[in-house]
Amino acid sequence: MNEATFIKHNKKKWQEFEASIHKGVDIHADKLSEVYIKITDDLAFARTHYPGSQLTPYLNNLASALHFSIYKNKKEDSFRLINFWKHELPHVMADSMRYVLISFVIFMLSALIGALSAAHDDTFVRLILGDQYVNHTLANIDKGDPMAVYKQMGQTEMFLGITFNNIKVSFLVFVAGVFTSIATGYLLFSNGIMLGAFQYFFYQKGLLLTSASAIWIHGTLEISAIIIAGAAGIIMGNGLLFRAPILVCNHSEWLQKKA
Repeated sequence: MNEATFIKHNKKKWQEFEASIHKGVDIHADKLSEVYIKITDDLAFARTHYPGSQLTPYLNNLASALHFSIYKNKKEDSFRLINFWKHELPHVMADSMRYVLISFVIFMLSALIGALSAAHDDTFVRLILGDQYVNHTLANIDKGDPMAVYKQMGQTEMFLGITFNNIKVSFLVFVAGVFTSIATGYLLFSNGIMLGAFQYFFYQKGLLLTSASAIWIHGTLEISAIIIAGAAGIIMGNGLLFRAPILVCNHSEWLQKKA
C-alpha cells in the first residue's frame, strides 16, 4: 500500500482522535486504550514502510498525546518511591549503561591526559588549578600539612561546600546536554583534566596516598554522580542531534495536502 492510500484510509480516524485531544474531550478508559493501540499499530506500519515520511513523526506525536491522556490521571502506587529505587532506577541504569560507559571513558581518559600533561609540563598544573591554589598548597606542604587548605573550615562546612560544588558540576554536566552531547562531553573532559592534574601534583610531591585518602572518601560517590549526570546529558544531547524530522506545517494541513 502506498503512502497516499494509507493516509486516505486512516486520515479521518486520526483527525477525530487529534480533535478529541485538542478539545480535552473525556474518552472512556477502554476506548482510549483501544485508540492508543490502533495509533501505535499505524505508527509501526508507517515506520516500516515510510521511514523518511513526515507521517512517522505526526503519528508519533499523536501516540505521545494519547499516552499522556491515559496516564495523566493514573493513581500513584503507595509504594511508588520504593519501587522507583528498587525497580525503575536499576532498569533505567541498565538500559543506559552504554552511555554511562561512554561518560566514564571520557572522564577517565581526560584524567589520564591531565596527569600526563602535568608530568611533561611543569606549568600545566598552575594553568589548570591556578597560581593561588598551587602556591598556597606548596606552602602548606612545607609546613607539613598538605591538606590544610581543606581544614580552614569546619568538617561540616567543608563537607557541605565540596558536596554543593560537585552537585553544581553534575547539574551543569547534565544541563549542557541542551546544547548537544558535545557540550556535555566538553565539561566531562575539562573536569577530568582538572582531576588528573590535581592528583599528579600531589603524586609529584610524594603525597598521592595522603591526597587520595582525603579527597576520595567523599569523591567516590560524587565523581560517580558526575559520570551518571554526563550519561544523562549525552542521552539528552543525542536526542537533539539525531531527533526525528520536525513537521513544518500544521498536522491537519499536512494530512490534507498528502491526501
